[in-house]
Amino acid sequence: QVQLVESGGGLVQPGGSLTLSCVASGSRHTLNAMGWYRQAPGKQRELVAYILSGRITNYADSVKGRFTISAETAKNTVYLQMNSLKIEDTGVYYCAAGLNRQTMGQAPYWGQGTQVTVSA
Repeated sequence: QVQLVESGGGLVQPGGSLTLSCVASGSRHTLNAMGWYRQAPGKQRELVAYILSGRITNYADSVKGRFTISAETAKNTVYLQMNSLKIEDTGVYYCAAGLNRQTMGQAPYWGQGTQVTVSA
């Protein structure tokens, strides 16, 4: 049974940092595409960042220069280092994975989410 489990969320002050982790277990395949989405209260879910084959990265404009995504592909693990956090980064962060970019996030490769709250 495939399961994606996120960790590392929490409460942080503006300007602070957090690192999210996600481990995908139960997959028979190496997950070459892994990424993070987030959903803020009252807003649509958005793609924050993704990484392909452990090296090709892509970021939403709103997080460029502040967030860094990395992965240990052989371990089906992805990280999101978040620096200089802003109040608008608040939301539930979801891990997604797939064999490639086109299938990233298709069931069952979707996590339950971890809450990130940026507040003074």
